[in-house]
Amino acid sequence: MRLAPGIALLVVLFVSLLQPTQAGAQVVTSGPDSVLVITSEADTAQQKQFFLSGFKNLGRPGRAAVFSAIIPGAGQVYNGAWWKVPIIYATGGVLGYFIIDNHENWQDFRTALNIRTDLTGDPNEVRDAYYDDPVYGFNTQRGTQNLRYSRDFYRRNRDLTIILSVLAYGMQIAEAYVHGHLREFDVSDNLSLRVQPDVFRTPATNGVTPGLTLTLYTRTK
Repeated sequence: MRLAPGIALLVVLFVSLLQPTQAGAQVVTSGPDSVLVITSEADTAQQKQFFLSGFKNLGRPGRAAVFSAIIPGAGQVYNGAWWKVPIIYATGGVLGYFIIDNHENWQDFRTALNIRTDLTGDPNEVRDAYYDDPVYGFNTQRGTQNLRYSRDFYRRNRDLTIILSVLAYGMQIAEAYVHGHLREFDVSDNLSLRVQPDVFRTPATNGVTPGLTLTLYTRTK
């Protein structure tokens, strides 16, 4: 076949592209001048160094937020607040339970409603799970309407719980970030608050108003 050599050439080129490059930074000399050529391997190492240096420059609050974004609760562990981790995972477990429960109930009522609306009165047709239920039954006055209401109810609760889960995930990241900032504040006994009277000029009346000045300072040992 005429296409066989071309296909074979394409396969060889594809395999050659998949081979890892072994080249690094090389100095190419031609005459009296030399040029430093940065190849793919050296460029990858430079990118890794750039990201690592950027991660170090985030500071403690930024690193705590990144850890919590990757693994919920990791930022709290990094800040030394181990006791917050059970609270985070207990909250996640409760929200996850309600998501699964509401989703399963929504699927049950949706399936039952789809079967109910397809019935034509033939007794040989497949009946839904709530066909003889006193609230959702087929012969009940508002049975089909109750099915539709319950389907929408559980779908709404499932979507709301998903939104709350996303908010809880973001809140634990924000908490790790704020706590990282608070750890850098000096809250030791060396801090003191000075309260002293002062006067403030009011531009509207071109006069002065008495007041108080609050000054937070560090005591000298």
